[in-house]
Amino acid sequence: MSSSMRSPSLDLLAYLRENSLRETDIQHRLREATNKLPESGWEVAPEQAQFLGLMVQLMGAKRILELGTFTGHSALAMAMALPDDGELVTCDMIEDYTDIAERYWQEAGVDHKITLRIGPAPETVKALIEEGEAEKFDLVFIDANKKDYDTYYEHALMLIRQGGLIVLDNMFWGGRVLDDNDHEKSTIALRALVRKLHADERISFSILPMDDGLALAYKR
Repeated sequence: MSSSMRSPSLDLLAYLRENSLRETDIQHRLREATNKLPESGWEVAPEQAQFLGLMVQLMGAKRILELGTFTGHSALAMAMALPDDGELVTCDMIEDYTDIAERYWQEAGVDHKITLRIGPAPETVKALIEEGEAEKFDLVFIDANKKDYDTYYEHALMLIRQGGLIVLDNMFWGGRVLDDNDHEKSTIALRALVRKLHADERISFSILPMDDGLALAYKR
């Protein structure tokens, strides 16, 4: 048994994608369009998007909340995995990005499953609770402003049902969580949240070394 974690080489990553990735043409073209943006690094890796879709299928999820839409890559993968009467609620603040997302959702024929909310994510989660949506979601994917992750997490716990799953991206933060000299707000927030999740008896918890670190929190 190995006592160390190996990061995949570029060759192994290419092998993984060649032998595991099942992207549609639309998904591939959305990634290519996103890669032309200066902020392309915000996009989830394709294998991560596929994993999210698999989680939707494994859970039999019908209602999903996503915090952080960007160009809609992860939303597209999850919406494709939803049944036809499923719903994905996703939110973002920048319509230049979500306009791209909506074009590809429409082309993929999943736009009827997706409800886009424009506005700050903290306000969106609070509004959903006020609208009576507590315990109505099966899965929440958090990939928004890192300094507010704890706020998103606490609201997500209220919004998902028992047995629901919260997935949080960027828990490694490009390795910055290991740098004791990094006192940027997002880095501090992520370090604190990992410690909180590790000790939180309300959930079962694990971090996967997928892309930039993917945390899974199962609501007990």
